[in-house]
Amino acid sequence: MADITGIDGEAIVRAARLLGEGGLVAIPTETVYGLAADATNGLGVARIFEAKGRPRFNPLICHVSSIAMAERFVDIDPVSRRLIDAFWPGPLTLVLPLKQNATVHPLVTAGLSTLALRMPRGVAAEVIAMLDSPLAAPSANTSGRISATTAQAVADDLGAKVDLILDGGLCPVGLESTIIKVEGDTISLLRPGGLAAEEIEALMGKALKRMDQRAAIEAPGMLASHYAPGAAMRLDVREIHPGEALLAFGPSRARGAENAAHHLNLSETGDLREAAVHLFDYMKRLDATDAALIAVEPIPHEGLGEAINDRLARAAAPRG
Repeated sequence: MADITGIDGEAIVRAARLLGEGGLVAIPTETVYGLAADATNGLGVARIFEAKGRPRFNPLICHVSSIAMAERFVDIDPVSRRLIDAFWPGPLTLVLPLKQNATVHPLVTAGLSTLALRMPRGVAAEVIAMLDSPLAAPSANTSGRISATTAQAVADDLGAKVDLILDGGLCPVGLESTIIKVEGDTISLLRPGGLAAEEIEALMGKALKRMDQRAAIEAPGMLASHYAPGAAMRLDVREIHPGEALLAFGPSRARGAENAAHHLNLSETGDLREAAVHLFDYMKRLDATDAALIAVEPIPHEGLGEAINDRLARAAAPRG
């Protein structure tokens, strides 16, 4: 049975101690719950892959509590520094060149010469600062399945595979971080996420290069099939078939919505930020109804809609 505790000073001390001993702790961040291990501890990192059933070729994001900690492990170019100054702490991950003497375990980088780094807000940053070591922390769920945005979702999925779950309530962003890589004059969007690409483009005064889903894996979240429920999914639906579960969006319904066996609305008002917060939680709830198929109404692609549609497309992709 999973050990879930509320967040206070004692819980933070306990989490840091467990991580220092090679343990696994599920920690809430502003994006989703992370399955954390000390990124310099090979046994701890190996336990992440074991608990998630995650492919070893899929790299992990490292979380730091300060820019100074980041600089212990990576080289930061001027463009990336500008992004850090604007958006850290927050839902932005940068893929940066790994320093030769960096002590991050090779399992974290999956053999790449780069490291994906993010600075989270809140309790995650407090635990990292107390440990004084970065945390490797992919989403706290079985690999390829729906990401967890509540402590109970972590417990339901991973259970006793985790030594401790810190319960910080519902994650306020609800989508994994946006992943960016800077190469010379090119800024590539490796994964859309909780920071809208338009915000980055407005700061930098240039368009981001979008990556093809078939591109080589350079960062987490780039697998074609990912974030998937047990049920099949049908996207951009205009008509609901009898017995389907409906994942709705906005005030207007698709034809035949009354035929849905179950339905949840990501945002009655069509607010993309609210939809992002609810996305994974509502997918899990509809999947728990045992409906064979989840039908999803159209969601705009601008702003956070780009990341929401990315997650939905990967959730609906053919599974190997």
